[in-house]
Amino acid sequence: MRSTPPELARSALEAAPDAMIIIEGSGSILFANRQVSALFGYEHDEIIGCRIEHLIPERFRTRHVGHRDQYVSSVRVRPMGAGLDLYARRKDGTEFPVEISLSPIQDGDHVLVAAAIRDITDRNRIKTELIVAREAAEHAREAADHAREIADQARETADRANQGKSRFLATASHDLRQPLQTLALLNGTLRRMVTEPDAAEAVVQQELAIGAMSRLLNALLDISKLESGAIKPEPTDFKVATMFEGLRADFASLAANKGLDLHIEPCLDCVHSDPSLVEQILRNLLSNAIKYTRKGRVLLHCLHEDTRIRIEVLDTGIGIPADQIPHIYDEFYQVGVPTNSTRDGYGLGLSIVLRLVKLLNLSFEVRSEVGKGSAFSLVLPASIGRVAPLPAERQELPSRQPQIAKPHVLIVEDDEGVRNATRMLLKVEGYRVTAVSSLAEALRTARDEARIDLLVTDYHLGNGETGTQVIAALRDTLGVAIKAVLMTGDTSTAVRELPLDTRLRMASKPIKAEELLTLVRVLLVD
Repeated sequence: MRSTPPELARSALEAAPDAMIIIEGSGSILFANRQVSALFGYEHDEIIGCRIEHLIPERFRTRHVGHRDQYVSSVRVRPMGAGLDLYARRKDGTEFPVEISLSPIQDGDHVLVAAAIRDITDRNRIKTELIVAREAAEHAREAADHAREIADQARETADRANQGKSRFLATASHDLRQPLQTLALLNGTLRRMVTEPDAAEAVVQQELAIGAMSRLLNALLDISKLESGAIKPEPTDFKVATMFEGLRADFASLAANKGLDLHIEPCLDCVHSDPSLVEQILRNLLSNAIKYTRKGRVLLHCLHEDTRIRIEVLDTGIGIPADQIPHIYDEFYQVGVPTNSTRDGYGLGLSIVLRLVKLLNLSFEVRSEVGKGSAFSLVLPASIGRVAPLPAERQELPSRQPQIAKPHVLIVEDDEGVRNATRMLLKVEGYRVTAVSSLAEALRTARDEARIDLLVTDYHLGNGETGTQVIAALRDTLGVAIKAVLMTGDTSTAVRELPLDTRLRMASKPIKAEELLTLVRVLLVD
């Protein structure tokens, strides 16, 4: 049997997902579906016949009567309280937010109102959460932007600080080396002038003190540059054998003077790293090995391990107790040497080694046994590309007396002490010397003198001038590629990257008098 239209309407209202009520014009509830009971907590019979204001919080009831009367006088389909926050009241007195849609129903001469009521608690909660989330996201974006600004400012500050440190170190390196250079050259001059035995012995002791000061200064400046970030690795592929030969030439006499056998095995491997920094590591390791070995030998060799090359320095020295190995990298720490006692060296070599190892991201290992010796291992990646040559190989420097015709040497040095010390040394050695302080004076000398055989110039001169500018200007003025010695206390990348020049020799300050004279002789006889 088919349902009549009123029955179908009632069934449809009962099946609706929202709470549905029908209200007569006076505000009495004529119909309520089961969702109304579920939403408000009233039994069905408790709702029918009640006024609609019974389902509204008390504070809104008086106002609602006026709204209801106004709607009945001008009925239309619309949401109730558009733009307002609406609330309903349950039987237990709790309130909750609602959304209400109103529809008029014409019943003869009477107007009924159908109201669909929906609990929007969850919707409001989600809306609130979305607002909070958007605000949080906006705050996070603002915080991220602020953090980026702070990071940029910190980066700029750090860059300025690093640049300041680099400038300070370059200045300190130059200014601290200058007086040492003066002392070293004056010492060389005195050794050529003094003949009385006691005075000669004093000069020898002075030379030892100057050498110790130079080594300490170099070590301290190396540590400062490493800590400031002024040293940047420049990795490349290079042959280990070339480096080994240079180390053999430099350390053979030092080992022989102690009666030690320095054995450097051939190494045919190629590695990838910064060759100058790797060489500095090996120099410190070899120096330490020779220092702490009283008898026996020091061995330098390499071992091939798949994609890695292990370079080892082994000695038969005093060894290191196991409990002291963690401390050997501390500044000024020496195995078995009490603090403030007389010491050979300063305990800075391994501290520099550790910093260089970390900078190059290499592996470093130490094995030692007291009374039997130690082994220091540096592990480098094997090269996979084309091998670049190391800087120009060292040459055996012949010891020859200057020519009888007294070659003319031009000195360009802005530091008066170093300039005079260099002039005195070369003059005592038998050269004709002109000493000036600037590029302009050097050019005047070149125009006035018929002949200049050799130029000895500092790298950093006054007023921003450089020794390379002096060399270029003199070669242009004289029309010949004049030979030159370029002396510098600057160990920066800019100096290391100067183009190769067969008629130029670099000398790092402080240079010993004998080393400078040897360079001069080699250039003059070539």
